[in-house]
Amino acid sequence: MTDSLTTAALAGAAAGLGVAVPVGAVGVLLLQESLRGRRAAAAGACAVAGVDLLYACAAVLLGPHLSGALADGEAWVRLGAALVLAVIAVRGVLAGVRPPASEGSPAAGARRTFVRFAGLTLVNPTTALYFTALTTGQGRALEQTGGLVFVLAVFAASLVWQQLLVAAGSLAGARIGDRARSWTFRVGYGIVAAYAVRLALPLP
Repeated sequence: MTDSLTTAALAGAAAGLGVAVPVGAVGVLLLQESLRGRRAAAAGACAVAGVDLLYACAAVLLGPHLSGALADGEAWVRLGAALVLAVIAVRGVLAGVRPPASEGSPAAGARRTFVRFAGLTLVNPTTALYFTALTTGQGRALEQTGGLVFVLAVFAASLVWQQLLVAAGSLAGARIGDRARSWTFRVGYGIVAAYAVRLALPLP
């Protein structure tokens, strides 16, 4: 029993890192948010890890059924997600990468950032398909307690990585000047736009 739980924990940690470590559009936006302020970015990191947890739970509980449901409309979901990223990139460039307007209290800003990053992560069908493929391969090993350990390990690994991104971005933000920060944002939004194009293709 202990060996199976250890295996499930290691598999979950590997899965969480596997989906989190390749820095995609959400990772780039999280780094940019951390350049502005650590508190809100940390809330965004929690949102990303929380959605990873939700998708891992869905994959464990639904398995192939989830994969089939996503596959039917995956192209349209990808296109919708690409449009969202494109809008974010264009708005960032047109705004001249100025610091965001005041959002009231720090807690209010953190809540808004949490909601924004949760939404961005939810519209990414690749994450759900990734976890579904992994859990389907594990089969009966992830039933009941093993499944719970797996999804908790996914959450822990994803959260640690996202918070490391926030820490790195916050550290860099405290050390670079305004000009370098401005170019960092321009490059970041350009990367997000490139991800949007990549996600949209091939078109439905």
